[in-house]
Amino acid sequence: MPEPDTSEQSGDALGDEAVSGPIADRIAEVEALRSQGIEPWPVGFRPDHTCAAVTSRFGDLAPETDTGEVVSVAGRIMNLRRMGRLAFARIRDRSGDVQLFMPVQALGEDAFARLGEINVGDYVGATGEVVCTKRGEVSVKPSEVVLLSKALRPLPDKWHGLTDEEARARMRYLDLMVNPDSRRVALGRAAAIAAMRRWFDDHDFVEVETGTLKAIPGGAAAKPFVTHHNALDLDLYLRIALELDLKRLVVGGIERVFEIGRVYRNEGLSRRHNPEFTMLEVYQAYADYRDMMEVTESVVAAAAVAVTGSTTITVSGREMDLGPPWERITMAAAIEAVVGAEIDLHLGVDEIRRRAEAAGVKTHPSWDGGKIMAEVYDELVEPEMWGPVFVCDHPASISPLAKRHRDDPAYAERFEVIVAGRELANAYTEQNDPIVQRRAIEAQLAKREAGDEEAERLDEDFLRALEFGMPPTGGLGIGVDRLVMLLTDSDSIRDVVLFPTYRPEQ
Repeated sequence: MPEPDTSEQSGDALGDEAVSGPIADRIAEVEALRSQGIEPWPVGFRPDHTCAAVTSRFGDLAPETDTGEVVSVAGRIMNLRRMGRLAFARIRDRSGDVQLFMPVQALGEDAFARLGEINVGDYVGATGEVVCTKRGEVSVKPSEVVLLSKALRPLPDKWHGLTDEEARARMRYLDLMVNPDSRRVALGRAAAIAAMRRWFDDHDFVEVETGTLKAIPGGAAAKPFVTHHNALDLDLYLRIALELDLKRLVVGGIERVFEIGRVYRNEGLSRRHNPEFTMLEVYQAYADYRDMMEVTESVVAAAAVAVTGSTTITVSGREMDLGPPWERITMAAAIEAVVGAEIDLHLGVDEIRRRAEAAGVKTHPSWDGGKIMAEVYDELVEPEMWGPVFVCDHPASISPLAKRHRDDPAYAERFEVIVAGRELANAYTEQNDPIVQRRAIEAQLAKREAGDEEAERLDEDFLRALEFGMPPTGGLGIGVDRLVMLLTDSDSIRDVVLFPTYRPEQ
């Protein structure tokens, strides 16, 4: 797709001082247009074709062909060239680009002269015959061009564009205008979410929306944002996970349920972390974590096909096949394969600590064997794994909402999905024993009292719900932003979140 031609523009569109001259010029143009009775921001225009529809429908025309068929199109001018008594413009709408071929004979002298009052960045509507030019480009030869919206700021210089990551994220509207790859990522995100929704709908899951404001934040190890409800005079928290409400719904009889929603964690910013992000969480009665492996494979594969047309994708120049089945490995086996030392919970905490520190992982005296094992995995193993791979059977002590492993209660029936060194998904056989669940959360409370701000909190209503009986259930959480990063080969979460968090501009 061609870059915008802004050869007639000057200045840097990214700062008020730099664009004061061009903006003043554009405002003068607005006043001149109104003096002629032309409204720069008129109401309404009805195109009957998108730009892509014109180029695809008439794509087989021979050069120098007139069709006699009249269409109306509309879009932003991305390129504008005047050559004596002939002008060319390229306009862009949501579907793509089409050329306007504008000889003075088609427009008439007055309308052709008014092209001088139109700039790159303006929105126009054009009605005219579809033709194929001498160079073989399908074009609209308008008999009428209508200014639909005057741009007061010029687009960025075509040679440098909008390349600064922070500027692109702060002014996403401008980024989407001039960077085709940003539009590809935004549309890819929409396609991935739509594909996941279709999959769950086809498999008899019910989509729900649960509350964002919580009296007690739970369902994850994370620090919440705090807000205040004035009418109730009550401190509330933005949710850190979707989990506990969705399990309440399973208790209530909605046996297959999912939600795609925003969650909020008051944590640091990085290329993989944003304080607000999107999660998909899924709960299925009469299932366990092995069943959730099959769900994960199938859903991710469906999203990949929707975004890329295939389950084989390219990540950082390297191919990855997301088609099922995926590799499965225990956390202990993964550690041994990468670190070269056996670290197993049955060795005892002192020996686990000694082996972890010998591998270069610093530990804290308060950590139990499960926490140390998880730190070794997080620091040394996960970044080295390509995948897609299910890393299964995590320590039970760091998995308070998961059921203990049926064959070894030191571990939990839990997996994480790793792709290209990143965690993509987390899943459990859900703990449905209210007595065991209470003990696990009470153990988390002890960690909170010892200073762990991310430890799970006690939610009595959730425990009360479990006491009414929850069927055996498998649960799954997929980070939607990270999935979109994977499928669009994006290196930063800021590239796939339309409006990421930054400090206010000074």
